[in-house]
Amino acid sequence: MSERSDPEDAGGRPPMKDLADERADERAGEARGESAEGGASGAARARRPRVAAAVAAAVLFAAVAAVLALTTPWNPLPGHVPGGRVRADPALDFTPAEIARSRAFDSAVNPPAYAGLLAGVAVILVLGFTPLGARFIGLVTARTRRRPLKVMVAAAALTALLRVAGLPFDVWRESVLRRYGLSTQSRPAWLVDQLKSLGVTWVICTIALLLLYALVRRFPRYWWTGAAAGGFLLVVLVSFIYPVVVEPVFNDFHSLRQGRLRTELLAMAERDGVPVKDVLVADASRRTTSLNAYVSGFGSTRRIVLYDTLLRSPRPRIESIVGHELGHAKRDDVLWGTLVGALGIAGALCLLYLLMTSPRLLRRAGVDPGGAPDEPDGRRGAADPRTIALLLALVTAGTQLAAPVQNLVSRRIEARADAHALNLTRDPSTFVSMQHELSVRNISDLSPDALEYVLWMTHPSGPDRIAMARDWARMNGVGVPPPLR
Repeated sequence: MSERSDPEDAGGRPPMKDLADERADERAGEARGESAEGGASGAARARRPRVAAAVAAAVLFAAVAAVLALTTPWNPLPGHVPGGRVRADPALDFTPAEIARSRAFDSAVNPPAYAGLLAGVAVILVLGFTPLGARFIGLVTARTRRRPLKVMVAAAALTALLRVAGLPFDVWRESVLRRYGLSTQSRPAWLVDQLKSLGVTWVICTIALLLLYALVRRFPRYWWTGAAAGGFLLVVLVSFIYPVVVEPVFNDFHSLRQGRLRTELLAMAERDGVPVKDVLVADASRRTTSLNAYVSGFGSTRRIVLYDTLLRSPRPRIESIVGHELGHAKRDDVLWGTLVGALGIAGALCLLYLLMTSPRLLRRAGVDPGGAPDEPDGRRGAADPRTIALLLALVTAGTQLAAPVQNLVSRRIEARADAHALNLTRDPSTFVSMQHELSVRNISDLSPDALEYVLWMTHPSGPDRIAMARDWARMNGVGVPPPLR
Protein backbone atom coordinates (compact mmCIF):
# COMPACT_ATOMS: atom_id res chain seq x y z
CA MET A 1 0.00 0.00 0.00
CA SER A 2 1.45 3.34 -0.96
CA GLU A 3 1.61 6.39 1.42
CA ARG A 4 -0.78 9.23 0.74
CA SER A 5 0.55 12.66 -0.07
CA ASP A 6 -2.92 14.19 0.49
CA PRO A 7 -3.05 15.86 3.91
CA GLU A 8 -6.53 14.58 4.50
CA ASP A 9 -7.18 11.00 5.69
CA ALA A 10 -9.58 8.64 4.03
CA GLY A 11 -12.45 10.36 5.76
CA GLY A 12 -11.42 13.74 4.33
CA ARG A 13 -10.51 15.26 7.75
CA PRO A 14 -7.17 17.02 8.48
CA PRO A 15 -4.82 15.41 10.98
CA MET A 16 -5.46 16.36 14.67
CA LYS A 17 -2.08 18.14 15.10
CA ASP A 18 -2.68 20.40 12.12
CA LEU A 19 -6.18 21.22 13.34
CA ALA A 20 -4.84 22.23 16.76
CA ASP A 21 -2.19 24.42 15.15
CA GLU A 22 -4.78 26.20 13.05
CA ARG A 23 -6.98 26.87 16.06
CA ALA A 24 -3.99 28.14 18.03
CA ASP A 25 -3.15 30.49 15.18
CA GLU A 26 -6.75 31.73 15.14
CA ARG A 27 -6.71 32.38 18.91
CA ALA A 28 -3.36 34.17 18.65
CA GLY A 29 -4.70 36.33 15.85
CA GLU A 30 -7.79 37.18 17.88
CA ALA A 31 -5.63 37.96 20.92
CA ARG A 32 -3.38 40.21 18.84
CA GLY A 33 -6.47 42.02 17.54
CA GLU A 34 -7.86 42.45 21.05
CA SER A 35 -4.48 43.63 22.32
CA ALA A 36 -4.21 46.17 19.51
CA GLU A 37 -7.74 47.37 20.18
CA GLY A 38 -7.04 47.53 23.92
CA GLY A 39 -3.81 49.43 23.32
CA ALA A 40 -5.53 51.91 21.04
CA SER A 41 -8.36 52.31 23.54
CA GLY A 42 -5.87 52.82 26.39
CA ALA A 43 -3.95 55.40 24.40
CA ALA A 44 -7.21 57.21 23.64
CA ARG A 45 -8.16 57.18 27.33
CA ALA A 46 -4.74 58.56 28.24
CA ARG A 47 -5.09 61.33 25.66
CA ARG A 48 -8.55 62.41 26.77
CA PRO A 49 -7.57 64.18 30.03
CA ARG A 50 -4.60 65.85 28.32
CA VAL A 51 -6.81 67.19 25.54
CA ALA A 52 -9.38 68.35 28.10
CA ALA A 53 -6.67 70.06 30.18
CA ALA A 54 -5.26 71.77 27.09
CA VAL A 55 -8.70 73.06 26.11
CA ALA A 56 -9.38 74.28 29.68
CA ALA A 57 -6.03 76.08 29.81
CA ALA A 58 -6.68 77.75 26.46
CA VAL A 59 -10.16 78.88 27.53
CA LEU A 60 -8.95 80.24 30.89
CA PHE A 61 -5.99 82.08 29.38
CA ALA A 62 -8.24 83.49 26.66
CA ALA A 63 -10.63 84.68 29.39
CA VAL A 64 -7.78 86.39 31.25
CA ALA A 65 -6.57 88.04 28.04
CA ALA A 66 -10.09 89.24 27.23
CA VAL A 67 -10.63 90.63 30.74
CA LEU A 68 -7.28 92.44 30.67
CA ALA A 69 -7.90 93.81 27.18
CA LEU A 70 -11.40 95.06 28.02
CA THR A 71 -10.99 96.32 31.60
CA THR A 72 -7.42 97.65 31.83
CA PRO A 73 -7.42 101.47 31.69
CA TRP A 74 -5.04 101.72 28.74
CA ASN A 75 -5.64 105.48 28.66
CA PRO A 76 -6.00 106.47 32.34
CA LEU A 77 -6.62 110.13 31.46
CA PRO A 78 -8.80 110.08 28.33
CA GLY A 79 -9.74 113.19 26.42
CA HIS A 80 -8.15 116.10 24.62
CA VAL A 81 -5.38 118.00 26.39
CA PRO A 82 -5.34 121.66 25.37
CA GLY A 83 -1.90 122.49 24.06
CA GLY A 84 -0.95 118.81 23.83
CA ARG A 85 0.18 116.32 26.46
CA VAL A 86 3.11 117.30 28.66
CA ARG A 87 6.33 115.37 28.15
CA ALA A 88 7.87 113.81 31.27
CA ASP A 89 11.13 115.60 32.03
CA PRO A 90 12.98 115.11 35.35
CA ALA A 91 14.95 118.32 34.79
CA LEU A 92 11.77 120.38 35.20
CA ASP A 93 11.16 119.39 38.82
CA PHE A 94 14.32 117.75 40.19
CA THR A 95 17.61 119.42 40.89
CA PRO A 96 20.82 118.15 39.29
CA ALA A 97 21.85 116.80 42.70
CA GLU A 98 18.58 114.85 43.05
CA ILE A 99 18.90 113.43 39.53
CA ALA A 100 22.52 112.47 40.15
CA ARG A 101 21.63 110.78 43.43
CA SER A 102 18.84 108.83 41.74
CA ARG A 103 21.23 107.63 39.03
CA ALA A 104 23.92 106.70 41.54
CA PHE A 105 21.45 104.73 43.64
CA ASP A 106 20.09 102.99 40.55
CA SER A 107 23.63 102.02 39.52
CA ALA A 108 24.33 100.67 43.01
CA VAL A 109 21.10 98.72 43.54
CA ASN A 110 20.73 97.21 40.06
CA PRO A 111 23.70 94.79 40.24
CA PRO A 112 22.41 92.89 43.32
CA ALA A 113 18.86 93.01 41.95
CA TYR A 114 19.77 91.54 38.56
CA ALA A 115 22.33 89.12 39.99
CA GLY A 116 19.87 87.89 42.63
CA LEU A 117 17.17 87.38 40.01
CA LEU A 118 19.51 85.47 37.69
CA ALA A 119 20.93 83.35 40.51
CA GLY A 120 17.53 82.43 41.91
CA VAL A 121 16.12 81.52 38.50
CA ALA A 122 19.26 79.58 37.56
CA VAL A 123 19.27 77.53 40.77
CA ILE A 124 15.63 76.45 40.55
CA LEU A 125 15.84 75.74 36.81
CA VAL A 126 18.90 73.56 37.29
CA LEU A 127 17.24 71.71 40.17
CA GLY A 128 13.99 71.29 38.25
CA PHE A 129 15.20 70.38 34.79
CA THR A 130 18.01 68.03 35.81
CA PRO A 131 18.07 65.01 38.16
CA LEU A 132 19.77 67.17 40.82
CA GLY A 133 16.45 68.34 42.27
CA ALA A 134 15.06 64.80 42.54
CA ARG A 135 18.29 63.61 44.15
CA PHE A 136 18.25 66.49 46.63
CA ILE A 137 14.64 65.77 47.64
CA GLY A 138 15.37 62.04 47.83
CA LEU A 139 18.29 62.78 50.15
CA VAL A 140 16.41 65.09 52.55
CA THR A 141 13.34 62.81 52.68
CA ALA A 142 15.24 59.50 52.91
CA ARG A 143 14.26 58.95 56.55
CA THR A 144 10.66 60.09 56.08
CA ARG A 145 8.08 57.37 55.53
CA ARG A 146 4.70 59.07 55.30
CA ARG A 147 4.07 60.76 51.99
CA PRO A 148 2.55 64.02 53.36
CA LEU A 149 5.66 64.43 55.54
CA LYS A 150 7.83 63.91 52.47
CA VAL A 151 6.00 66.77 50.76
CA MET A 152 6.39 69.02 53.81
CA VAL A 153 10.09 68.24 54.23
CA ALA A 154 10.73 68.71 50.51
CA ALA A 155 8.89 72.06 50.50
CA ALA A 156 10.81 73.30 53.55
CA ALA A 157 14.17 72.13 52.18
CA LEU A 158 13.67 73.65 48.73
CA THR A 159 12.37 77.01 49.94
CA ALA A 160 15.24 77.23 52.44
CA LEU A 161 17.79 76.30 49.77
CA LEU A 162 16.47 78.95 47.39
CA ARG A 163 16.49 81.57 50.14
CA VAL A 164 20.07 80.69 51.06
CA ALA A 165 21.09 80.91 47.39
CA GLY A 166 19.66 84.42 47.19
CA LEU A 167 20.86 85.55 50.64
CA PRO A 168 24.22 87.01 49.51
CA PHE A 169 22.45 89.23 46.98
CA ASP A 170 19.83 90.26 49.56
CA VAL A 171 22.61 91.22 51.97
CA TRP A 172 24.30 93.16 49.17
CA ARG A 173 21.09 95.02 48.36
CA GLU A 174 20.42 95.73 52.04
CA SER A 175 23.88 97.24 52.40
CA VAL A 176 23.11 99.57 49.48
CA LEU A 177 19.82 100.63 51.07
CA ARG A 178 21.59 101.25 54.37
CA ARG A 179 24.34 103.26 52.68
CA TYR A 180 21.76 105.53 51.04
CA GLY A 181 19.74 105.91 54.25
CA LEU A 182 16.66 103.99 53.08
CA SER A 183 17.08 101.14 55.57
CA THR A 184 17.03 101.78 59.30
CA GLN A 185 17.18 98.15 60.43
CA SER A 186 20.01 96.53 62.33
CA ARG A 187 21.47 93.34 60.91
CA PRO A 188 19.75 91.12 63.50
CA ALA A 189 16.37 92.79 62.89
CA TRP A 190 16.81 92.38 59.13
CA LEU A 191 17.64 88.69 59.56
CA VAL A 192 14.55 88.22 61.72
CA ASP A 193 12.43 89.70 58.92
CA GLN A 194 14.08 87.31 56.45
CA LEU A 195 13.18 84.38 58.69
CA LYS A 196 9.60 85.63 59.00
CA SER A 197 9.37 85.92 55.23
CA LEU A 198 10.76 82.43 54.81
CA GLY A 199 8.24 81.10 57.34
CA VAL A 200 5.28 82.71 55.54
CA THR A 201 6.56 81.36 52.20
CA TRP A 202 6.98 77.88 53.66
CA VAL A 203 3.48 77.81 55.17
CA ILE A 204 1.73 78.93 51.95
CA CYS A 205 3.89 76.70 49.76
CA THR A 206 3.42 73.65 52.00
CA ILE A 207 -0.36 74.00 52.15
CA ALA A 208 -0.58 74.38 48.37
CA LEU A 209 1.72 71.39 47.73
CA LEU A 210 -0.05 69.11 50.20
CA LEU A 211 -3.39 69.81 48.56
CA LEU A 212 -1.96 69.41 45.06
CA TYR A 213 -0.18 66.11 45.67
CA ALA A 214 -3.23 64.70 47.46
CA LEU A 215 -5.23 65.43 44.30
CA VAL A 216 -2.54 63.91 42.07
CA ARG A 217 -2.62 60.64 44.04
CA ARG A 218 -6.41 60.50 44.35
CA PHE A 219 -7.30 61.56 40.79
CA PRO A 220 -4.25 60.73 38.64
CA ARG A 221 -5.96 61.39 35.31
CA TYR A 222 -8.04 64.44 36.18
CA TRP A 223 -6.23 66.11 39.08
CA TRP A 224 -5.97 69.29 37.02
CA THR A 225 -9.71 69.93 37.53
CA GLY A 226 -9.47 69.97 41.31
CA ALA A 227 -6.14 71.81 41.18
CA ALA A 228 -7.57 74.57 39.00
CA ALA A 229 -10.60 75.03 41.26
CA GLY A 230 -8.49 74.79 44.43
CA GLY A 231 -5.87 77.19 43.08
CA PHE A 232 -8.55 79.75 42.28
CA LEU A 233 -10.02 79.51 45.79
CA LEU A 234 -6.62 79.55 47.49
CA VAL A 235 -5.58 82.77 45.72
CA VAL A 236 -8.84 84.44 46.77
CA LEU A 237 -8.48 83.19 50.35
CA VAL A 238 -4.89 84.38 50.71
CA SER A 239 -5.83 87.80 49.33
CA PHE A 240 -8.58 88.16 51.94
CA ILE A 241 -6.63 86.92 54.96
CA TYR A 242 -3.29 88.57 54.09
CA PRO A 243 -4.12 91.96 55.67
CA VAL A 244 -5.23 90.44 58.99
CA VAL A 245 -2.83 87.48 59.20
CA VAL A 246 0.40 88.28 57.35
CA GLU A 247 0.75 92.07 57.61
CA PRO A 248 0.83 92.03 61.45
CA VAL A 249 3.78 89.60 61.26
CA PHE A 250 5.97 92.38 59.85
CA ASN A 251 4.45 95.55 61.30
CA ASP A 252 2.65 96.79 64.38
CA PHE A 253 -0.45 98.91 63.77
CA HIS A 254 -2.32 101.41 65.87
CA SER A 255 -5.23 103.71 65.14
CA LEU A 256 -4.35 107.25 64.12
CA ARG A 257 -5.08 109.49 67.08
CA GLN A 258 -8.13 111.71 66.99
CA GLY A 259 -7.41 114.98 65.25
CA ARG A 260 -7.81 116.99 62.09
CA LEU A 261 -5.91 114.57 59.86
CA ARG A 262 -7.96 111.53 60.90
CA THR A 263 -11.24 113.44 60.62
CA GLU A 264 -10.44 114.76 57.14
CA LEU A 265 -9.21 111.41 55.82
CA LEU A 266 -12.40 109.67 56.97
CA ALA A 267 -14.50 112.53 55.57
CA MET A 268 -12.68 112.28 52.24
CA ALA A 269 -13.36 108.53 52.11
CA GLU A 270 -17.05 109.12 52.90
CA ARG A 271 -17.25 111.82 50.24
CA ASP A 272 -15.67 109.39 47.78
CA GLY A 273 -18.21 106.69 48.61
CA VAL A 274 -15.58 104.30 50.00
CA PRO A 275 -16.54 102.77 53.38
CA VAL A 276 -13.52 102.80 55.69
CA LYS A 277 -13.53 101.25 59.15
CA ASP A 278 -10.41 102.91 60.56
CA VAL A 279 -7.21 104.84 59.83
CA LEU A 280 -4.14 102.90 60.99
CA VAL A 281 -0.49 103.79 61.33
CA ALA A 282 2.19 101.18 60.59
CA ASP A 283 5.53 101.37 62.40
CA ALA A 284 7.47 101.37 59.11
CA SER A 285 10.16 103.72 60.48
CA ARG A 286 11.84 100.84 62.34
CA ARG A 287 12.60 99.38 58.92
CA THR A 288 12.78 102.18 56.36
CA THR A 289 12.68 105.92 55.71
CA SER A 290 10.55 105.58 52.56
CA LEU A 291 7.03 106.98 52.35
CA ASN A 292 3.90 104.98 51.60
CA ALA A 293 0.22 104.48 52.33
CA TYR A 294 -2.36 101.94 51.22
CA VAL A 295 -5.94 100.83 51.70
CA SER A 296 -6.14 97.34 53.20
CA GLY A 297 -8.97 94.84 53.51
CA PHE A 298 -12.39 94.45 51.90
CA GLY A 299 -15.84 95.70 52.80
CA SER A 300 -16.26 96.18 56.54
CA THR A 301 -12.58 95.40 57.19
CA ARG A 302 -11.28 98.12 54.85
CA ARG A 303 -8.74 100.42 56.52
CA ILE A 304 -6.52 103.28 55.43
CA VAL A 305 -2.94 102.48 56.47
CA LEU A 306 -0.29 105.20 56.70
CA TYR A 307 3.42 104.66 57.18
CA ASP A 308 4.48 106.57 60.27
CA THR A 309 7.20 108.14 58.10
CA LEU A 310 4.44 109.82 56.07
CA LEU A 311 2.99 111.63 59.07
CA ARG A 312 5.80 114.18 58.92
CA SER A 313 4.59 115.36 55.49
CA PRO A 314 2.17 118.32 55.17
CA ARG A 315 -1.47 117.35 55.56
CA PRO A 316 -2.52 118.19 51.94
CA ARG A 317 0.20 115.87 50.63
CA ILE A 318 -1.00 113.04 52.85
CA GLU A 319 -4.53 113.62 51.58
CA SER A 320 -3.22 113.48 48.01
CA ILE A 321 -1.56 110.10 48.46
CA VAL A 322 -4.57 108.74 50.37
CA GLY A 323 -6.78 109.94 47.50
CA HIS A 324 -4.72 107.71 45.22
CA GLU A 325 -5.29 104.72 47.50
CA LEU A 326 -9.01 105.47 47.72
CA GLY A 327 -9.00 105.29 43.94
CA HIS A 328 -7.89 101.67 44.17
CA ALA A 329 -10.63 100.93 46.71
CA LYS A 330 -13.28 102.78 44.69
CA ARG A 331 -12.53 100.64 41.65
CA ASP A 332 -12.01 97.46 43.70
CA ASP A 333 -8.58 97.09 42.09
CA VAL A 334 -7.39 94.59 44.69
CA LEU A 335 -10.49 92.42 44.25
CA TRP A 336 -10.23 92.72 40.46
CA GLY A 337 -6.56 91.78 40.52
CA THR A 338 -7.28 88.87 42.85
CA LEU A 339 -9.97 87.41 40.58
CA VAL A 340 -7.94 87.89 37.40
CA GLY A 341 -4.90 86.40 39.10
CA ALA A 342 -6.99 83.47 40.32
CA LEU A 343 -8.21 82.82 36.77
CA GLY A 344 -4.61 82.91 35.56
CA ILE A 345 -3.54 80.47 38.27
CA ALA A 346 -6.37 78.10 37.31
CA GLY A 347 -5.20 78.16 33.69
CA ALA A 348 -1.59 77.70 34.75
CA LEU A 349 -2.50 74.59 36.75
CA CYS A 350 -4.22 73.07 33.71
CA LEU A 351 -1.06 73.74 31.72
CA LEU A 352 1.00 72.36 34.59
CA TYR A 353 -0.84 69.05 34.26
CA LEU A 354 0.30 68.76 30.63
CA LEU A 355 3.91 69.42 31.61
CA MET A 356 3.96 67.29 34.76
CA THR A 357 2.60 64.29 32.86
CA SER A 358 5.15 64.56 30.05
CA PRO A 359 7.36 61.42 30.19
CA ARG A 360 10.23 63.24 28.50
CA LEU A 361 10.15 66.11 31.02
CA LEU A 362 9.87 63.73 33.98
CA ARG A 363 12.84 61.69 32.79
CA ARG A 364 14.83 64.89 32.34
CA ALA A 365 14.01 65.74 35.96
CA GLY A 366 15.24 62.32 37.10
CA VAL A 367 11.78 60.91 37.89
CA ASP A 368 10.31 57.62 36.65
CA PRO A 369 7.26 58.58 34.55
CA GLY A 370 5.58 55.23 35.29
CA GLY A 371 3.82 52.91 32.92
CA ALA A 372 0.43 54.60 33.19
CA PRO A 373 -0.94 57.93 34.41
CA ASP A 374 -2.90 56.13 37.13
CA GLU A 375 0.04 54.21 38.65
CA PRO A 376 -1.61 52.56 41.69
CA ASP A 377 1.16 53.02 44.21
CA GLY A 378 1.50 56.75 43.53
CA ARG A 379 5.28 56.54 43.58
CA ARG A 380 5.90 57.44 39.95
CA GLY A 381 5.21 60.29 37.62
CA ALA A 382 3.61 63.46 38.95
CA ALA A 383 2.67 61.75 42.23
CA ASP A 384 6.33 61.34 43.18
CA PRO A 385 7.26 64.05 45.74
CA ARG A 386 10.62 64.35 43.99
CA THR A 387 8.79 66.23 41.21
CA ILE A 388 8.41 69.24 43.54
CA ALA A 389 11.66 70.68 42.18
CA LEU A 390 10.33 70.41 38.63
CA LEU A 391 7.03 71.94 39.69
CA LEU A 392 8.74 74.96 41.31
CA ALA A 393 10.94 75.38 38.24
CA LEU A 394 7.88 75.48 35.99
CA VAL A 395 6.14 77.95 38.31
CA THR A 396 9.24 80.18 38.34
CA ALA A 397 9.49 80.13 34.55
CA GLY A 398 5.81 80.98 34.21
CA THR A 399 6.05 83.79 36.75
CA GLN A 400 8.95 85.42 34.94
CA LEU A 401 7.18 85.16 31.58
CA ALA A 402 4.01 86.73 33.01
CA ALA A 403 5.80 89.56 34.88
CA PRO A 404 6.05 92.03 31.94
CA VAL A 405 2.30 91.82 31.29
CA GLN A 406 1.50 92.16 35.00
CA ASN A 407 3.76 95.21 35.32
CA LEU A 408 2.27 96.85 32.24
CA VAL A 409 -1.28 96.43 33.52
CA SER A 410 -0.25 97.55 37.02
CA ARG A 411 1.23 100.80 35.70
CA ARG A 412 -2.03 101.64 33.93
CA ILE A 413 -4.08 100.89 37.05
CA GLU A 414 -1.77 103.04 39.19
CA ALA A 415 -2.08 105.90 36.70
CA ARG A 416 -5.89 105.63 36.90
CA ALA A 417 -5.64 105.87 40.70
CA ASP A 418 -3.54 109.03 40.24
CA ALA A 419 -6.29 110.49 38.07
CA HIS A 420 -8.81 109.58 40.77
CA ALA A 421 -6.75 111.43 43.40
CA LEU A 422 -6.65 114.50 41.18
CA ASN A 423 -10.42 114.36 40.61
CA LEU A 424 -11.02 113.95 44.34
CA THR A 425 -8.69 116.66 45.65
CA ARG A 426 -8.66 118.93 42.57
CA ASP A 427 -5.24 120.06 43.68
CA PRO A 428 -2.62 119.22 41.02
CA SER A 429 0.00 121.45 42.65
CA THR A 430 -0.08 119.44 45.88
CA PHE A 431 -0.09 116.22 43.81
CA VAL A 432 3.07 117.36 42.00
CA SER A 433 4.83 118.30 45.24
CA MET A 434 3.80 114.97 46.79
CA GLN A 435 5.19 112.99 43.84
CA HIS A 436 8.40 115.00 44.08
CA GLU A 437 8.71 114.21 47.79
CA LEU A 438 7.96 110.51 47.21
CA SER A 439 10.56 110.27 44.45
CA VAL A 440 13.26 112.04 46.45
CA ARG A 441 12.62 110.27 49.78
CA ASN A 442 12.32 106.82 48.14
CA ILE A 443 15.18 107.59 45.71
CA SER A 444 13.00 106.45 42.84
CA ASP A 445 14.39 105.89 39.36
CA LEU A 446 13.59 109.10 37.48
CA SER A 447 14.55 107.74 34.03
CA PRO A 448 14.07 103.95 34.01
CA ASP A 449 15.26 102.10 30.92
CA ALA A 450 13.18 99.61 28.91
CA LEU A 451 14.47 96.55 30.81
CA GLU A 452 13.63 98.10 34.17
CA TYR A 453 10.11 98.84 32.97
CA VAL A 454 9.72 95.20 31.90
CA LEU A 455 11.16 93.59 35.02
CA TRP A 456 10.47 95.90 37.94
CA MET A 457 8.23 98.93 37.28
CA THR A 458 4.76 98.40 38.74
CA HIS A 459 4.15 102.18 38.97
CA PRO A 460 4.75 105.03 36.53
CA SER A 461 7.93 106.97 37.23
CA GLY A 462 7.72 110.18 39.25
CA PRO A 463 8.20 112.44 36.19
CA ASP A 464 5.46 110.51 34.34
CA ARG A 465 3.02 111.04 37.21
CA ILE A 466 3.89 114.73 37.45
CA ALA A 467 3.38 115.15 33.69
CA MET A 468 -0.07 113.55 33.96
CA ALA A 469 -1.01 115.99 36.74
CA ARG A 470 -0.18 118.88 34.43
CA ASP A 471 -2.26 117.26 31.68
CA TRP A 472 -5.17 116.94 34.14
CA ALA A 473 -4.85 120.62 35.08
CA ARG A 474 -5.01 121.68 31.42
CA MET A 475 -8.03 119.45 30.77
CA ASN A 476 -9.92 120.76 33.82
CA GLY A 477 -9.08 124.45 33.52
CA VAL A 478 -7.09 124.46 36.74
CA GLY A 479 -3.82 126.33 37.13
CA VAL A 480 -1.01 124.21 35.71
CA PRO A 481 1.64 123.54 38.35
CA PRO A 482 4.83 125.35 37.36
CA PRO A 483 8.18 123.53 37.32
CA LEU A 484 9.41 123.00 40.86
CA ARG A 485 12.89 124.11 39.92
